[in-house]
Amino acid sequence: MTPQHTTPVLKDLNIDNITANTIAINSQGSDARMQYLMERLVTHMHDFARETRLSTKEWMAALNFLVQVGQISSDVRHEFILLSDILGLSLLVDAIDHPKPPGATEGSLLGPFHTHEAESITDGESMSSDPKGEPCIVIGSVKDAQGNPISGVKVDIWETDSTGHYDVQYNERDGPDGRCYMHSDDNGTFWFKAIVPVPYPIPHDGPVGQLLKLLNRHPWRPSHMHFMLEKEGWDHLITAVYLRGDPYETSDAVFGVKESLIVEFTPADQSTAKQYNVAVGTKVLRQDFILVSKEEADALKDKNALEAMASLGRRMKLVDHLPVPDLD
Repeated sequence: MTPQHTTPVLKDLNIDNITANTIAINSQGSDARMQYLMERLVTHMHDFARETRLSTKEWMAALNFLVQVGQISSDVRHEFILLSDILGLSLLVDAIDHPKPPGATEGSLLGPFHTHEAESITDGESMSSDPKGEPCIVIGSVKDAQGNPISGVKVDIWETDSTGHYDVQYNERDGPDGRCYMHSDDNGTFWFKAIVPVPYPIPHDGPVGQLLKLLNRHPWRPSHMHFMLEKEGWDHLITAVYLRGDPYETSDAVFGVKESLIVEFTPADQSTAKQYNVAVGTKVLRQDFILVSKEEADALKDKNALEAMASLGRRMKLVDHLPVPDLD
C-alpha cells in the first residue's frame, strides 16, 4: 500500500513561494529538532540566494568547491573541519554547546588533526621524539570552580613537531608522535615532557587554501598545544594554550586564540629542575584547567538558549537541552 502523506502541491513554484513549500514538505517527519533545523537552514539559504541574487555560475562553483573539499579529505585530513574552522563556525558551535561560567577554562578548536591513536604515558614521560624541538615540560592540574582537585580526568594532548607538522601529515610515519593521553592523579595533577610549540600554516594546498587566497588571508596559526579533558559528570573541554608574543597571536587563521588561553613558558630554576629532573633553564609551562560540572554546563546552556530564542521573538521549548518550537 502506498503511504498517504499530506503534502503541498509542488508546482508553479517561484521566488516568492519556494521557501514555504520546501519547509512544508520537509516537515512531515516526527523529529521536532530535525524539522526545526531544516526549517531554519532552508530559510537562511533561500534568503541568502535572494539577498545576493545568486547566479547559477556562482552556485555551481560553490558546489564544485564542496566536492573538492570532500575529495581531498581522508582519515587523517578532515578538510570540512578546516573549512568550518576558517569560517569561524567551529569556534561558534563550541561556544554555544559548551558555555563556560566566569573562571572556567575557555574552549578552543579541535582542529583537523586530532586522532584516537595516541598512546598513554605516565608522569614525566615525553610525548615527542623530535630531537630538533626545544625541550619543555608541562605541569598541569585539573580543578573545579572551588579549587578542588579532580582526579581520573583523561587528558588528551597533541602538538606539531619543530617544523610545524603533525605526525599524520607524514606518509612514512610508523606510529603516533607529538600526541599522548594521561590521567590526572589523586591531586588532580599531571606532567609531561614535550617541545615548545611553533607557529605553522594550516594545510593550504587544497580548496580551503584556495579560498583563503581568494580572500587575501594568510593560513598561519600561532604556536599552540591542544588539550582535551573528559570525565563522566564533567562538561567535555576541548581547548588549547597559545604562546604570548607569537607573531600570529592576533590573526589566527582559524580564530582559536582567547586572552585567557595565552600562556608564557618560564625557565626552570634550580628547585624546579631538581624536582622534575630537567636541566636548569628548561622551558616550563604551568597550567591549571578549571572544569565545569555537566549539570552546571547544561543549566547554563538552557539559560542561554532560552534567552537567545526570546530575543528573536520565538516561542520555544527545550528537548535534551536543544530548542524546538513550542506548539503546545
